Amino acid sequence: MYTALAIAGSDCSGGAGIQADLKTMSAHGVFGMSVLVAIVAENTSRVISVRDLDSDIIADQMTAVFEDIKVDAVKIGMLSCPETINVIYKKLLEYKPKNIVVDPVMYAKNGAALMPEGSIAVLLKTIVPIATLITPNIPEAECIAQMKIKSREDMITACKKIHSLGVKNVLVKGGHYDGDAMDILYDGKEVYTFVTERINTKNTHGTGCTLSSSIASNLALGHSVYDSIKLAKEYVTGAIRHSLELGKGNGPTNHFWKFFN
Repeated sequence: MYTALAIAGSDCSGGAGIQADLKTMSAHGVFGMSVLVAIVAENTSRVISVRDLDSDIIADQMTAVFEDIKVDAVKIGMLSCPETINVIYKKLLEYKPKNIVVDPVMYAKNGAALMPEGSIAVLLKTIVPIATLITPNIPEAECIAQMKIKSREDMITACKKIHSLGVKNVLVKGGHYDGDAMDILYDGKEVYTFVTERINTKNTHGTGCTLSSSIASNLALGHSVYDSIKLAKEYVTGAIRHSLELGKGNGPTNHFWKFFN
């Protein structure tokens, strides 16, 4: 049985965060595990509050998983404070998992900030350089690369700037553009473009969490980075196409669309 570990905050409404990660991993036939770093009171319309967990319980969760079960891939989502980032970094150095996918969750779907600037700097200095892949969307890539992104060429430039931080692969997601959904991957040598149909729906809550968890699951299953992203894009497109009319805001995607739709 292949396994994947999600390190992220929760989403009590079930569409994003740890809840989306575990659903995605299960949909891929991967045994999902979790390290909870924050409790987020949010729904499809808004983020009400965030409560970070103490670093000692975060460290203990990581120890509990790694000392007992082989971890084939790690997906890292929302990390909102430097203490959390540092303890996770130390544990990753201790256990050295093969595949690390970082989804730098800086903003909620409604635009609410989830990561202070100080935390972003710590993330870029510690975890990002040891990661297999980072998956920022346009606003996140603009923040990390310190530039505006208005074209495919800008996306490529941002990829290269972010790659210079030490991460092995960079995927800049173009979901904030009009037209087809275009993502750019840079592996340090080649640039790859992924284009999928844009589904006309407001129900896209948790798509970033779902995509990164899908990529991590595919890496756990033994796929290459390129193939893991390609398969994940197909999975997320289907999840959006069969999205769920739940809530008053941006509803969730359907993580089990291949089984029930």
